[in-house]
Amino acid sequence: MKIVVLSRNPKLYSTKRLVEVAESRNHEVMVVNHLKCNIEIEKKNPKIFYQGEYLEDVDAIIPRIGASVTFYGTAVVRQFEMKKVFAVVGSQALVRSRDKLRSLQLLARAGVGLPKTIFTNYSKEVAHLVESVGGAPVVLKLLEGTQGLGVVLAETQNAAHSVIEAFNGLGARIIVQEFIEEAGGADIRVFVVDGVVVGAMKRQGKEGEFRSNLHMGGSASLIELSDEEENTALKAVRAMGLGVAGVDLIQSKNGPLVLEVNSSPGLEGIEKATGKDIAKEIIRYIERNV
Repeated sequence: MKIVVLSRNPKLYSTKRLVEVAESRNHEVMVVNHLKCNIEIEKKNPKIFYQGEYLEDVDAIIPRIGASVTFYGTAVVRQFEMKKVFAVVGSQALVRSRDKLRSLQLLARAGVGLPKTIFTNYSKEVAHLVESVGGAPVVLKLLEGTQGLGVVLAETQNAAHSVIEAFNGLGARIIVQEFIEEAGGADIRVFVVDGVVVGAMKRQGKEGEFRSNLHMGGSASLIELSDEEENTALKAVRAMGLGVAGVDLIQSKNGPLVLEVNSSPGLEGIEKATGKDIAKEIIRYIERNV
């Protein structure tokens, strides 16, 4: 079959692995920069023009859409969907996953465990915000932040006040979130494909760092999930409607809590930590559905 990987950089580990595995399984693969696609809208005749030709006879797409280009990337995914092309990650699920506030609301409605969270557009009631999530320290997050960027740990109420004022001054929207001290700067990334957990790793932040992101110096190791952790991750993915997702959990005294559900999770960290061929699971997911 003909598979299109929507990616701005064919040299990225995740993109290369998906192409490598798909070609090894005798599929035709094309890496397409979604930002360079023209979307042609016409009655019952949706078209996508890319590098001098129309993209036709595509069986499936694998969106690897960066957070900064969600709007246009999603429009391209939607255009493929109008052409009846199978999308590993659907446009609506992609939009939901990129809206942190909406994501948390959906997860809460589904009964998924979450750190207590408050959204504020602008509030001078900092003392109330901090107290409502259990007191300092608290985690402050930009709604538009990704990969640990735009995430601050405010150790005291005064620090929280200063950071919130700074964000407000920039016109930034933030959420105030309970700090789970017992997590010890570690979290768990659970990789889910087609409703099945295909890999999990524990990420530990470097000393003095409460964020566990690997590109910030964190380390990763293989972990065996408890039934509760696995069920929490699967419930989160179902709530978001994602075919492929990376669920970030932290362990707390109240059980596993979901921090985020990522719709374009990277493959490098999870494949190296687990030794599993995650890219193959994604291609097999396409083969089962096309």
